[in-house]
Amino acid sequence: MKRFLPLLPMLFAAGAQAQTPTWNEDIACIVHSHCAPCHHDGGPGHFNLLAYVDGHWWRNEMLAATQARYMPPWPPDPAFRSLAHERVLTQAEIDLIAAWVNGDAPEGDAQNTPTPPSFTNEPVIASPDITAVMEEYAIPASTSDLYRCFVLPVDNPSDSYITGLEVIPGNTAMVHHVLVYQDTSGQARVLDDDDIEPGYTSFGGIGVPGAVLVGVWVPGSQPLFTPEGMGIKLLAGADIVIQVHYPATSSVEVDSTRVNLRLAPTGFMRELHVDPVLDHLYTITDGPLLIPPDQVSVFHAQYTTTFPATITAIGPHSHLLGKRMKAWAVKPGGIEVPLIDIPDWDFRWQGMYSFRNPIYLPTGTTLYCETTYDNTAGNPDNPHDPPQWVWLGEATTNEMMLYYFAWTIGVPGDEAIVVDDAPHTPHYADCMPGVILGESEHTSSGEVFAWPNPASERLAVDCGQGAAQLRLIDASGRELLNRQVFGGRVDLDIASLARGSYVLELISATGGIRRYKQMLE
Repeated sequence: MKRFLPLLPMLFAAGAQAQTPTWNEDIACIVHSHCAPCHHDGGPGHFNLLAYVDGHWWRNEMLAATQARYMPPWPPDPAFRSLAHERVLTQAEIDLIAAWVNGDAPEGDAQNTPTPPSFTNEPVIASPDITAVMEEYAIPASTSDLYRCFVLPVDNPSDSYITGLEVIPGNTAMVHHVLVYQDTSGQARVLDDDDIEPGYTSFGGIGVPGAVLVGVWVPGSQPLFTPEGMGIKLLAGADIVIQVHYPATSSVEVDSTRVNLRLAPTGFMRELHVDPVLDHLYTITDGPLLIPPDQVSVFHAQYTTTFPATITAIGPHSHLLGKRMKAWAVKPGGIEVPLIDIPDWDFRWQGMYSFRNPIYLPTGTTLYCETTYDNTAGNPDNPHDPPQWVWLGEATTNEMMLYYFAWTIGVPGDEAIVVDDAPHTPHYADCMPGVILGESEHTSSGEVFAWPNPASERLAVDCGQGAAQLRLIDASGRELLNRQVFGGRVDLDIASLARGSYVLELISATGGIRRYKQMLE
C-alpha cells in the first residue's frame, strides 16, 4: 500500500504537537508530487519547483495559489463528484504549505535533502499508430490571447477506433490548451488555405459545422485512454484539426504541436461518441441564449434518454461570461447522480473529465445542466466595456452552452469498469511529510455507527441525539461532506465516490468527536 495513505493520521492524531514544517522533510514531498510534473524544465509551468531555492523563491505565490485552490489546476468541485485523475491537494497538504511559508520557509536538515524527480518529457504513447504534427507556426507578439486552428492530415484509409490520444505541445511555455477535432468535410482545409500563415484563427471551436470533438489537453493532464473495449471512431479520410490557445506574449514564439493516436486492433469495439448532449440550441429549456447587460443570468437544458447509455466523460464549454457550469442526472425512481460542478468557470482551463467508473444510465434517465453567466462590469473577463447584449455564437464576444458527453450504448455492469480508484494522487517515491499538525483537545474515542459496511450506493448513518456536524473524510484527509444534523438516521448518496477507506466523523455541539471507519466498494 502506498505510503501516502498514512497522511490520514495527520488529521486524527490526538495531542500531536505542531511544529514548523521544513522543505527537506515535508514540503518537497508535496511539491515534487503535485507541482513538479508541470513546474520543471520543459514543462508547462513556466518555472521550476524542484529544489529548495526554487520553492523558497516562489513561496508566497505557492501559498496564495494553494490557499485559493487555484493550483494545482482542477476546476471541478471534488466534493460534488470525485473524478478520475484529480489534481488536488488535501487540506492537510495545503495547511502544511501555509505553516511552512508562515514559519519563514526553513530548508531543514541538509542530510535529508530529497532527490527531485526527473522528467524526460518523452511521449507516453511511445509507439503511436498515427502521429501528426502541425506545420511550424510563429506566434506573433500580441497583448491579447490567440486561438489558432491547424489541420493535421492523417493517413487513415479506413474507419478505425481511437483508444489513446496524446497531445505533445511544441512550446510548453506558450500552449495553454488544445482541443482536438476530426473533420470529414474538408472545410477546415479550405479555411487553412485561405490564410497565408499556417492555420487560421477561430475562437469558440474550429469554425466547421459538424466537426467532432475527440479530445482535450490542458497543462498537467495525462493522455486520454478509453475504457477497455471502447473506442472513438476515427472516420476514413478524416483530418485531425487542433485549436491551440496561445496566451499574450511580448515576443515572437514558435510552436509545432504534435498529436499521437493509439488505435484499437481489428475486432469488435463499442463506439464512444463525443456529443454535446446538453446544449444551447436543441435541449435548452429556457432559451434562447440571450444574455442582458448588467445582469447575472442562469440557463438550463435537459435531455431524457430513450435507450440505455453509459457515459465515460463530460466536458462543459462556455465562453468569457461563463461563471458556473453544473450537470447532474436523475435515474428512474428519482435517484440523483452528480456529474460535474465547476463553481468558478474559467474558459482558459476547460477540459474533458473522465469518471472514475463509467456511469450506466437506464432508459428514462434525465440529464440536467445549469449554467450561470456574469454579464456585469464586475466580471474581469467581460469582452464588453460597458456590458452589452450577448447572444449565441462562436465569436469571442458571443456565448455558448455545451456539455459534451463521451457515451456508448449502455450495458448493465459497465460501472464495474475501473478507470481510476486512487483516492489521491500517489506521491513521488512513496514519500510522506513528517510533520503532524495538532488537532483539537476535544477528541474522543467514541464511534459513529453506519451501515452497510462496505457500502456502494447508499449509506445510512446513526447520528445519535442532538445537533452535530457530520463529516465524511477520504484516506488523504480531504473533506467530502460537511452537514449539520439533528440526531436520528441520515441517508447519504455515496455512488459517486471512489472505492476505498473513509472516515465518518460526528462533532457534537460541545466539541466531542466520534469516528467510524467506512469502506466503499
